[in-house]
Amino acid sequence: MNLHNIIEEIEKTDPEVYERLDGRREVLKKLTSYSGKIALAGVPIALATMFQKSYGQTGTSQIIDVLNFALTLEYLESEFYVRGLAAAGLIAAVDRPAFETISTHETEHVQFLRDTILALGGMPVAKPNFDYTAGGGSMTGPFADVFTNYATYLAVSQTFEDTGVRAYKGQAANLISSNEILRAALRIHSVEARHAAHVREIRRRNGLLVPAGVLLQPWITLNQSGIATPLVQPSYNGEELTTQAGVNVVGINGFAITAEDASEAFDEPLTKQQVLTIVKPFIAA
Repeated sequence: MNLHNIIEEIEKTDPEVYERLDGRREVLKKLTSYSGKIALAGVPIALATMFQKSYGQTGTSQIIDVLNFALTLEYLESEFYVRGLAAAGLIAAVDRPAFETISTHETEHVQFLRDTILALGGMPVAKPNFDYTAGGGSMTGPFADVFTNYATYLAVSQTFEDTGVRAYKGQAANLISSNEILRAALRIHSVEARHAAHVREIRRRNGLLVPAGVLLQPWITLNQSGIATPLVQPSYNGEELTTQAGVNVVGINGFAITAEDASEAFDEPLTKQQVLTIVKPFIAA
């Protein structure tokens, strides 16, 4: 990446760019400072931030709000996997490498979101205290054995991942003012989907907490959680939709497409409030 060339190309479009940005030397000084603080991949975001400050702040506060919302969810997931890996005898040996990888991904998501929020001039939200029993702080909630019972751990893991996929999708429209950040968020969204599919495969292989008559798939069928408790149902409600862009996909063009098929082909978003309601029992303070 040649930063000098980038500035020169911008100068061709706006000859007064250096007056807006306090001079060429100051621009390069700031970019050097940015690149020393964040990964090279984040430099385009930092560059965009500088121009937002010069040409206007439209959308920046909204983006920071969305990123802090995402950061809270990533904190929730990251610490969950750290604790799970630290719990002696919890995770089956054959599955441990997968959860180590997932844990690394979630930690990287946390760091990326924090760095990006700081680069945009915002303040990352503090990490809450979590109650993974879903007791709202009592530590005696319905998932009290989450770190001693592998079936419960996998069920909570799946729910977190499925919720994360729908949460990122629900906030995508609020990031369209920044192509760089939207692309980064969609990359995280797709990784969360891979996590969810893999955890579902592990649960199916082990036959853990899967209701009778439900064949757990890597994807969501209708609004079925594949978890033998109604407590996680809010994370799956709405996934049973079969109409997309006003078109009913069931039996479309004469094809034998069932409601199950149609629902599996599309993921539905969750609103911010829906997600906050889902995760509230897992937050102690």
